[in-house]
Amino acid sequence: MVGVSTEAEETPVELPVLQAPADGVPAVVDTPEALTATRSALRAGTGPLAIDTERAQGYRYSAKAYLIQLRRTGSGTHLIDPVAFEGSAARSDFSAFADELADAEWILHAASQDLPCLAEVQFLPQSLFDSELAARLLNLPHVNLSGLMETALGVSLAKEHSAADWSRRPIPEDWLNYAALDVERLIELREWLLD
Repeated sequence: MVGVSTEAEETPVELPVLQAPADGVPAVVDTPEALTATRSALRAGTGPLAIDTERAQGYRYSAKAYLIQLRRTGSGTHLIDPVAFEGSAARSDFSAFADELADAEWILHAASQDLPCLAEVQFLPQSLFDSELAARLLNLPHVNLSGLMETALGVSLAKEHSAADWSRRPIPEDWLNYAALDVERLIELREWLLD
């Protein structure tokens, strides 16, 4: 009957919540040697590069990245602590690091939030896909990352650490888990949005 809702229509579907990265939580890249290994691994990867940053909004008055998450097919997920490289030669080399990844399209969600802090460390893309902007252009009902993951991939993201003080050191393990999950499925989300 028209206008009559059934119990099935009113019962929300419980989607699985991503609990842990498929490859486990990677170690934080905070030494020049680990950064060199990360650069090599990402260069050897293929396809687009999923990227996200964590900031300390509400705790610090800057557009500074306190963690940069990267994922590329064939290279896994990498969590870089840019604070560990402040004032070092490795930090001044982030621009060259970005150039090494110039062949890859970078996937960000809500790029306008991440680009200022990536610019601060001179780590900027030459080609960019913004999943939030793509969702807006497609007129999707939910454009936040969690909502898009639910719509597109049928999974939920836990967002309990999105407003955390990411300047805290050491970064707690459950926060690193959360950060790795933010890039875990971005490449798959991009493919869904392009279809």
